[in-house]
Amino acid sequence: MLEILYQDDDLVAVNKPANLAVHRSKFVGPDDAFLIDLLREQVEGRLHLAHRLDRATSGVLLVARSPEMAAQLGEQFMGRSVRKRYLAVVRGWPEPAEGTVDYPLPGSRDTGPRKDARTDYRRLATVEVDIPLGRYEKQRYALVAAEPQTGRFRQIRKHFAHIHHPIVGDSQHGRGDHNRLFKQHFASHRLLLHAASLSFFHPSDGRPLTIAAGLDDTWARLLERFGWREACASWADAGPSPV
Repeated sequence: MLEILYQDDDLVAVNKPANLAVHRSKFVGPDDAFLIDLLREQVEGRLHLAHRLDRATSGVLLVARSPEMAAQLGEQFMGRSVRKRYLAVVRGWPEPAEGTVDYPLPGSRDTGPRKDARTDYRRLATVEVDIPLGRYEKQRYALVAAEPQTGRFRQIRKHFAHIHHPIVGDSQHGRGDHNRLFKQHFASHRLLLHAASLSFFHPSDGRPLTIAAGLDDTWARLLERFGWREACASWADAGPSPV
């Protein structure tokens, strides 16, 4: 069963699990389950995706209950009026601790034309673990918050890789040795990128909404082990209040 975060006559929001494809596409290939199909088993009526999340990413996913609502939400995403707040674990300690990655990106095809792409980030907490890897006796990781100001394909993943702080668990843009370290030592078998909240205007009456999604067990264990729980909670409390 999918966790439904919000539901009314116009919208449904769910907490998408990691490693669940949203819908059939050429990027995910054959699969046993897709989020939109599972949601149709839980919610009656027509459902239309309002935006997308990568298969590997967890967190808030919006679904409209009519083509008109989907179109209005799409206009907000295209107009960049939707506030998207993410959490990620990255290799190393980004410097400066707060900044903007401003680096044009192509679309789903790496050979396509590059377009303006910007991601604001803030380092929330750091850790150094006593596990040798390569030529280093200890490894550094950071908990970061990210707010993409544009909506390019895999933008956050590509931007952190561009500044040499790839997201842990990213098999395409990250570091395989650090991904394996997290699997072996921390039982983390997922991309550590989570869409924590979405803030937007309800397409029916214009009221502001913020929908927040909780973290899964993998995240909870890491926050506890690295002593990051308080930093994460402070960041969440400082953001918009959930519905």
